[in-house]
Parts: sequence; structure tokens; C-alpha cells
Amino acid sequence: QVQLAESGGGLVQAGGSLRLSCAASGSIFSISSMGWYRQAPGNQRELVGFITSGGTTNYADSVKGRFTISRDNAKNTALLQMSSLKPEDTAVYYCHALVATSGTSPTYQWWGQGTQVTVSS
Repeated sequence: QVQLAESGGGLVQAGGSLRLSCAASGSIFSISSMGWYRQAPGNQRELVGFITSGGTTNYADSVKGRFTISRDNAKNTALLQMSSLKPEDTAVYYCHALVATSGTSPTYQWWGQGTQVTVSS
């Protein structure tokens, strides 16, 4: 079993910044990618961005230039730094990871419990 523990989030005014963190624990052999998804009320869950074990990042067009994902492979943690926040960034943000639990197992996806980010106008 793998657990993803999120922290951060909250209420911020438009133009402000927030940082989310995610820590993976449990039966982890390797994590090929860690990232974030978000889901606003009435909308489908969408990708925010992710970072590979090699440090390659990929972001949704809507957050490029405003959000930055970083990762500490040794600690199995990831950070989502959000700046220039907009009301449309309001959503529940979920940490996501692709994890192998042994050297011979495939990778499976795991999810955090979600944390609310609210941006007021």
C-alpha cells in the first residue's frame, strides 16, 4: 500500500500565492512521476502538471508560467508552487503518483485525499 499525504491549500486572494506539498509513504520501490490534478464543482478532474523522476515537467496550458512543480526523490515528496492565482484556479487539488512497489512490479497510480484551494476575486 502507498499513501499520499497532502498539505497546504486554503483561501487566497486573486494574484496571491499558495504552496501544496505531497509526501508519499508505504511500500515504495520507485516513483516514476508525481503530479497534481484538480477538480472544480461540476467539472471533470483535470491534469495540472507532473514531474518525472528525472526532473522533466509538464503543465496544463492554463497554469504554464504560474505554477511550478518540484520534487525531492530521496524524500518522495513533491511541491506545487502556485502564483498569480485566479478565481478559476479554485478547485480541490489531488496529488497523484505512479509507483512501483518492487523492482518487478508494474507501476500503479495512487491519489491523495485532496485539498481545497479557493481563490477569491
